Amino acid sequence: MASTVDFRNGLIIEYNGNLWSIVEFQHVKPGKGPAFVRTKLKNVITGKVIPNTFTSGVKINIQRVEKHEYQFLYREDDKYHFMNAETFEQTFLNESMISAPDLLKDGDMITIAFHAETDTALFCEMPAYVTLGVIYTEPGERGNTATNAFKDAKLETGAIVKVPLFVNIGDKIKVDTRSHNYSERVKG
Repeated sequence: MASTVDFRNGLIIEYNGNLWSIVEFQHVKPGKGPAFVRTKLKNVITGKVIPNTFTSGVKINIQRVEKHEYQFLYREDDKYHFMNAETFEQTFLNESMISAPDLLKDGDMITIAFHAETDTALFCEMPAYVTLGVIYTEPGERGNTATNAFKDAKLETGAIVKVPLFVNIGDKIKVDTRSHNYSERVKG
């Protein structure tokens, strides 16, 4: 058992029967009364963030989480199949556990976090940006690059992303997986 002295950002703890990650914390010593720790906790499964206050020195149960690199193999209905890059062991995740499933293409590398005691998958971390090809978009107008206008583009994974007017079919673009926004056009 650990105590509030061991708090650090990113630490996974068990609280009220769920796994929570410490987003931020602050030790507070008021002039009157006992010291306490003010925290923001993020539920590992649902992503919900709550504020919580712990009395200083209270015992907490730290949970061990292991992260491994996995390669995306294929999709079957709402299940996504992955292979461990080191052991070649295969696992699958539900679509709800992946932050941007529509931006995954075969062979992409992601990180999956597992609860060490139960060996169950908790969440999936995609890279911040992915490079994808544009398979369909309306033709761009020559010389119309100064405006901040956007059009829809269908990517090779089937995702629809807003892109600037100068992007054409066959271009490779970089997409932010957290916001589904166009980032830049990739040369070559």
